[in-house]
Amino acid sequence: MGIDVLISEQRIKRRVRELAEEISSEYKHKDLLLLGILKGAFIFLADLVRALNIPSRCDFIKVRSYVERESSGKIEIDFFPAVEGEDVLLVEDIIDTGLTINRIKEEIRKSGAKSVRLCALLDKPERRKEEVSIDYLGFSIPNRFVVGYGLDYNERFRNLPYIGVIEDAGVKVR
Repeated sequence: MGIDVLISEQRIKRRVRELAEEISSEYKHKDLLLLGILKGAFIFLADLVRALNIPSRCDFIKVRSYVERESSGKIEIDFFPAVEGEDVLLVEDIIDTGLTINRIKEEIRKSGAKSVRLCALLDKPERRKEEVSIDYLGFSIPNRFVVGYGLDYNERFRNLPYIGVIEDAGVKVR
């Protein structure tokens, strides 16, 4: 099929539990609002929130910035919930150039959030165009196009339980 496993399902599950323990410890006396960035972060957010041992609430932000395999540089925020006075934890699937996540963090701060922190499953530091502070990180990965565990290629492969590297030669998209 042209997809090689980069991070196994077992490694992901273990790391999500570790992140949840760290977040639960740091937010044990706060009312936490987790904001998942759609669509890619929905599986990570679902697993993360189930692993937390603190009360929390979830909502979503819908953002578009990719065309095919590249960030377009144009960031559109389609849906943005109320965050005034909230301790917000952004939950993102992958940090790439930094442009999208920094724009979202800026909008949340402008909207009056009490605090804004970032939890990302994956980080591609080689692609960075803007510095990004990641408070809770799952894995750093090389500059390869990845799918699975919520990440897609043209809306396909989100259902894979692992993170895989997609190779052009073996993937036919219709």
